[in-house]
Amino acid sequence: MSVNALIVVTAGSVAGVLARRPVSLRVQRYFMGTVLVGLAVRLLTDRTRPA
Repeated sequence: MSVNALIVVTAGSVAGVLARRPVSLRVQRYFMGTVLVGLAVRLLTDRTRPA
């Protein structure tokens, strides 16, 4: 339970920092968008057959 509480407090702190800095929010959005596009491309080009 204490680990979960620590995760919640940390997430709240990070959210507060990101809310005060709009540039960091924009960077985070572009980074996550790039990651998701990369995963989509990998899924599209994967030639292995599902089991």
